Amino acid sequence: MSQLKLLLQVALRNLFVSKINLLIGGIIFFGTVLVVVGGAFVDSMDEAMSRSIIGSVAGHLQVYSEKSKDELALFGQMGGEPDLSAVDDFSRIKDVLQKHPNVKTVVPMGTSGALITSGNTVDLTLARLRDLYKKAAQGETPELRAQIQSLQSHVRQMLALLDEDLKRRSEIVDDKANDPADVESLTRARSEAFWADFDKDPFSSLEFLENRIAPQVTDGDMVYLRYTGTDLVNFQNTFDRMRIVNGGPVPEGRRGMLLSQFFYDEAFKLKTALRLDHIKEERDLNHKTIADDPKLARWVKDNQTQTREILFQLDPIKTKQAVERLQRLLGTQETELGKLLPLFFTMDDANFDTRFRQFYDELAPLLDLYRIRIGDDLTITAFTRTGYVQSVNVKIYGTYKFDGLEKSALAGSLNLMDLMSFRELYGYLTAEKKAELAKLQEASGVTEVKREDAESALFGEDSGAAMVANATPGLIDEDAQLDGFAQKLRREELASRVYTQEEIEKGVVLSAALMLKDPEKLQQTITELQAAAKAEGLPLRVVSWQQASGLIGQFVLVAKLVLYFAVFIIFVVALVIINNAMMMATLQRVREVGTLRAIGAQRSFVLNMVLVETVVLGLVFGTIGATVGGVIMQVLGRVGIPAGNEALYFFFSGPRLFPSLHVSNLVAAFVIVLVVSALSTFYPAFLATRVSPLQAMQTDE
Repeated sequence: MSQLKLLLQVALRNLFVSKINLLIGGIIFFGTVLVVVGGAFVDSMDEAMSRSIIGSVAGHLQVYSEKSKDELALFGQMGGEPDLSAVDDFSRIKDVLQKHPNVKTVVPMGTSGALITSGNTVDLTLARLRDLYKKAAQGETPELRAQIQSLQSHVRQMLALLDEDLKRRSEIVDDKANDPADVESLTRARSEAFWADFDKDPFSSLEFLENRIAPQVTDGDMVYLRYTGTDLVNFQNTFDRMRIVNGGPVPEGRRGMLLSQFFYDEAFKLKTALRLDHIKEERDLNHKTIADDPKLARWVKDNQTQTREILFQLDPIKTKQAVERLQRLLGTQETELGKLLPLFFTMDDANFDTRFRQFYDELAPLLDLYRIRIGDDLTITAFTRTGYVQSVNVKIYGTYKFDGLEKSALAGSLNLMDLMSFRELYGYLTAEKKAELAKLQEASGVTEVKREDAESALFGEDSGAAMVANATPGLIDEDAQLDGFAQKLRREELASRVYTQEEIEKGVVLSAALMLKDPEKLQQTITELQAAAKAEGLPLRVVSWQQASGLIGQFVLVAKLVLYFAVFIIFVVALVIINNAMMMATLQRVREVGTLRAIGAQRSFVLNMVLVETVVLGLVFGTIGATVGGVIMQVLGRVGIPAGNEALYFFFSGPRLFPSLHVSNLVAAFVIVLVVSALSTFYPAFLATRVSPLQAMQTDE
């Protein structure tokens, strides 16, 4: 013990004597800071991302068919959705999975996507006018007539704006820039004769406008809609980060859809308003300025030049109101809305907050901020698993978000649909479809022919004649043949039908999310569930949330590997530098070592002296580095690290990552420091033990 005390005193005495020691200490200091800060940051991001994935859609585990060609990728993969085999009966696998004592809930899922069109401003206005005429056909009221006349005025104003666009195009390019057929159609649509006869045959007039005029307006968008079919009630109860933002949940057992608020804004919100939202967010959250940030300046410029969508939205009455409000806000007597809007959207850092508030207070009430409103029916057309096209009308009940992931493109791209609608788009024959086919077969006299009997049925002497004879040409009255069955299957009735929980669960799914009671037993639960499924004859694959999320789930693992590789390289370099520095320090202390040997110091004493000095050096500078790293993490834990883009919202589980320091990060730093210090000292220490008093005297001479 006395020898150790003496060695510590010598080590502390020599700690700051040599510049070489300070060099070694500086390397250890920076390496320790890197290990503490980098390790804590990656661990915090791992925890945040796991909260994002587990709490939004994945659960702790995912189960899907073992027969699938691709691996499950909840957030998509390169080239589209993964090719998964369907699980025919969810209720069967649910019974097996829920028997496990660690399984809390099982949520059915199926993910797919489709291209939809949001429609342009003219399309949407004509659609509303068509709906009003349908209502008028059942009984017109003065209020209904006033609404029709208002929309007619709006359409006529749109036609005037479109005519101005065509004339401006001719002036800028030449007369040949406009299609003569478009010009002729627009001339007819603007004529008084067209509108004088409009009410005589409104649906034919609307069809002309929809087919010949609406396509000339190009502000409609093709949007990729990614949706997950699920038990919506079970989903909301399971994933506690889910929150309804606008509207309400889909009623239990009903068909319907919830759009992600992020997707709803990005796909359907008025582009001018969306750009204003983005500018405000960048200014408030990331402290950017219009003057210094090119992206913000471009958004401002786009709002000044792209006012067409607003002009098309306003009917004559609202146009007058908008002019009056802008005149008051801008202090001008300009009467043309097309000139007032660019003036209003001329924004800089000084007036942006005021103009932003004025837009939402004064102009937004006159506009439809979204192309699709909550309560509207969204027509989704998708390719089924067998390749044919299927369309489903789904009512939009509301929008939702995952807390902390409001601006995440990864979590925000997923929209939620009821399972029955998903199955119909997937190509699964629901009970209604099966009943409809059976009724059609019965009404048309079609008989089912087995595959093995097909040849004789088609080419036999008697069967062929019977089949041809039954194919009687003529018109088919579907309603009469089906005894009103087609009426019962109208989309309105399908939308209002309430499905039982058994109907929801007994059918096709592509995967299922599992929430566990004890997440610490995740790997054990995977093994046991896999064995239970195999025992029941179910070809299921059970994977963790990290594996189910595909490349996204491996992001943190890659980040850790990069960090550890960087640390490895740094400390390999440090080991070499420390080794060389210790060699130089040992050569400088030959006289001292020789003197110690001359007065009786053993080789083991010299070896321990060098090792203890290096370890003390590592501990002192490592402690300073760990302290500085801890302070840095404490500061970052309070102020947070901002998510500079939408992808980082997902990885940070919100707009900011608030990293935390764990004991494991400090322990890892000290272990690495001690190991590197010890390894780099062995050879210099060995050389020190070889120094003899005679060598020391020769060196002195």
